[in-house]
Amino acid sequence: MATTKAKKKQPNVENKIILQKIVNHSDFTADEYYVIDIEQFSQQKRLFDYQQKAIENAIKALYLFYEQDEGSKENFFERFVYTGLDSETSVEITNEKIAKLLEDFDFEIEDEYLPLSQIINRMSFWMATGSGKTLIIVKLIELLGKLMKNGLIPTKDIMFLTHRDDLLHQFKMHVEEFNQLRDINERINLYDLRGDYEKSKVGLFRDQGINVYYYRSDLLSDEGKDKIVDFRSYDNNGNWYLILDEAHKGDRGDSKRQAIYTILSRNGFMFNFSATFTDPVDYITCVYNFNLAQFIKSEYGKHIFVSKQDISNLGRKDALLEYEKQKILLKIFVLLSAINKHYEKIKQVDQNLYHKPLLLTLVNSVSTEDSDLELFFREISKIANGNFDKSLLEIAKNELVEDVNNESSKLEFEDIYLPNKEILTENIKLITEKDILYQVFNAESFGRIEVIKIPSNNQELVFKLTTSDRPFSLMKIGDISKWIKEKLDGYEIIETYDNESIFKNLNQDQDINILMGSRAFYEGWDSNRPNIVLFINIGKGTDAKKFVLQSIGRGVRIQPLPNKRGRLAKLYNKGEVDNELMKKIQKHVAPLETLFVYGTKADNLQEIVNTLRQESEDVESLGNLFEINPKIFDKVLLVPTYKESNLMLIEKEDMISKYPVSQQDYEMITAYLRELDDRILVWKYDVDPLVLKRLKENDLLYIDNSVKTINNPDMLLQNIFSYFSTKFKEFEDFRELDRDNDIIHFRNISITKSKLNSIKEKIESVKKFKDKEKEMQILIEKFKKDEIEAEEFRKRFEVLNNIKQEEEVDDLIIKNLQKHYYIPIIISEEEKIDYIEHIIKVPSEREFLQDLEKNSSVFDKYDWWYFSKLDETLDKIYIPYYDSHLKRIREFKPDFIFWPKKGDKYVILFIDPHGTEHTEALRKINGYRKIFEDENGNPKIFNKDGLEIKVIFRFYNKKTTVEGYQKYFIRGIRDLESIL
Repeated sequence: MATTKAKKKQPNVENKIILQKIVNHSDFTADEYYVIDIEQFSQQKRLFDYQQKAIENAIKALYLFYEQDEGSKENFFERFVYTGLDSETSVEITNEKIAKLLEDFDFEIEDEYLPLSQIINRMSFWMATGSGKTLIIVKLIELLGKLMKNGLIPTKDIMFLTHRDDLLHQFKMHVEEFNQLRDINERINLYDLRGDYEKSKVGLFRDQGINVYYYRSDLLSDEGKDKIVDFRSYDNNGNWYLILDEAHKGDRGDSKRQAIYTILSRNGFMFNFSATFTDPVDYITCVYNFNLAQFIKSEYGKHIFVSKQDISNLGRKDALLEYEKQKILLKIFVLLSAINKHYEKIKQVDQNLYHKPLLLTLVNSVSTEDSDLELFFREISKIANGNFDKSLLEIAKNELVEDVNNESSKLEFEDIYLPNKEILTENIKLITEKDILYQVFNAESFGRIEVIKIPSNNQELVFKLTTSDRPFSLMKIGDISKWIKEKLDGYEIIETYDNESIFKNLNQDQDINILMGSRAFYEGWDSNRPNIVLFINIGKGTDAKKFVLQSIGRGVRIQPLPNKRGRLAKLYNKGEVDNELMKKIQKHVAPLETLFVYGTKADNLQEIVNTLRQESEDVESLGNLFEINPKIFDKVLLVPTYKESNLMLIEKEDMISKYPVSQQDYEMITAYLRELDDRILVWKYDVDPLVLKRLKENDLLYIDNSVKTINNPDMLLQNIFSYFSTKFKEFEDFRELDRDNDIIHFRNISITKSKLNSIKEKIESVKKFKDKEKEMQILIEKFKKDEIEAEEFRKRFEVLNNIKQEEEVDDLIIKNLQKHYYIPIIISEEEKIDYIEHIIKVPSEREFLQDLEKNSSVFDKYDWWYFSKLDETLDKIYIPYYDSHLKRIREFKPDFIFWPKKGDKYVILFIDPHGTEHTEALRKINGYRKIFEDENGNPKIFNKDGLEIKVIFRFYNKKTTVEGYQKYFIRGIRDLESIL
């Protein structure tokens, strides 16, 4: 679509990500929309946490649109207005033909503006290249299919569009993998839009599984010819769930195809996936942002090191610059050799760890006279043949060390230097000619380059030295025939007997060290191997930015262990790498976990840097400014752990409730259960025989005509069996708090850059309050001993005296609470604040903290006590409970946890300053009671390591009490005196 404009001037509206804020900040539960297992994809694959989060956000947005807003675009648009969007935000349509096309389908355009409210039925996913968005797309299709079958969203057709055949093929492969675990009613059935649309509507099995129509997005138009189809033939009255994967590729802003997508989904919903959005509407409706910046910050991808050194001469045609070109290329070859040395060290520990490093070279021109690719190839040939100034090697190494150690060479997005860079620089200093021959050219001596051609492959050329039997480089371009004829005259060309594509097997091929070409392969391929990306004469402009982002995105994938994505430290903190392995390889991994980026022109290099930084411009992380309170380091902070019970819901008569169905479904299911043999039911639905037996013996279904009729026996039985087969969680043990995983929300506190002001300085200042008294005492002692002059004492004492326990920035309070788990904390005076995440801003939580500060003496009888805020979205501490309304086990995460200890008496105290919704509050209390209280309602005493431990839970609420549950509600901190 075109550029978004507000008729009333609305600054920066184009860059606002609003839908994600709406789903994150809305106070609602959409649990009935959780109709799929959002983690499992196939036998081999599970969705990573960020992929699951994308699906969760989609669930919440669909719930808001279809359940709360009843499918009304106007109501949905109001949510955007309430969250900061100008109510008159519109899309500019300057092309008369496109305006006429939209108006033909009842869109109202006035003065070349289409109100955004007419096209708000959409959500976009800003997903980094390499983040696995195809898996999310397939799971989204599963979600839509299940929601439709359960009657929760309207029944409409699903269409998937992407812009290239290889991406369609990739999508089909993922669907095929997904289907392997599913029965016929859960599988995704793919139909070619042009060839199968009509016949799929009348097929015998049209109601089995989830039907999805696919086509090339660039082959949809407003007229039909050859493979191009007229979208009107498949308009379906605009009742499509339309899924677009990079479908904007090649479009201008004012695009006919974008208008067609809008028309096709006008009475349905549009889902748009991309790594590089350009349309402001996609920013506004972005439901999940996990772009390149977020991907790197979350440690799923490699560090990004953008070289500060000028290598512009490598991209110039001047023959007089040969000395400079050779030095630059030697510098890159030295770096590749040094990274390989790290790889070899790791390989000695385990052959399956990490990847063989690769140099990826991307050029602007390929087949023209003196093209970038040709000039690059010539310089490689000279070095391979030993035809270079040998004194250049030491100069190249020195410049490379200087680059790595440069004070301004911080990693992009992370504001840190390359970890363990001293080890890398030492390896760089030790690199010899012999190392370059071995690590880059797979040879022991210099030699001429030979060319290997693969039969029936007109895109790939392989290169090796005459002194080696192993290739070292692969060229992939649009057509190699011209290159062979015009660029490789005088080179020996050998045709191999093997017809296998080298490029397709690049991950397994340990020989290829250099991959070079143009834009032919910057997307649509998957490799962990690139550690160096070299851009030669890549221009500027929007297309160049996209190209840079996509190609860097292809280089940041990391997989330290087979099938484990993310950096080694991240995997270690998740318990997926053992301590012994971590100790052996940790100091060697940084270069393999880094993508080194080089560009040939200073302004182009700046373009790359600016493009990368724009990705994270909106939000600044504050997480590294907070620290765990040093006073707790010698304290044992315990948290409960749970395990799955052997008992199923159907075995717990005190908790079991009947399953509601409509009259029609009741009659259908009872007949189904009566007539089908038990063995068939057990086999078909994988149901526990005990569940089936008790379900048949007892009337555990009841008629509720307010429940929607499903009219699908397979789905209904699966839901019923799943409900009665629910297994509870029971207490397992206590363990020490895991500082890396249990309470982590403070590491994710972030703020929009426009609001940064002096907040960093204030946080640092308040943090120092913990040492104020000690530092003052040290200073006084020094003055008494005449170790410092009076004037210096006065100045330093004044600085210390000015350190406050509390500072204010705008409407934020930064406070050092000496008993809190981390310091400082940030409290907002405004609940609806949206420019800072993961702080304390709910009024009841603020009120509770104020009460605690005034009345903390209730804990004076203990030897020590500490407490922490908990964030339900990120932290891992919880109490399990059974939600009879939603028919599943849920995790209740109270807002605060306390640890008071006196002698061998130890308490884990949970406080939640909410609890206003009676039935939900009672379910949470019941979950706590069943695990942590005895039959008399007293806290159980657990013995562990010489401690007597009790777990206590209370709601903090000055207004609410519930008959029979009064003791679980406190009105003030003083009420704890009789409990603790």
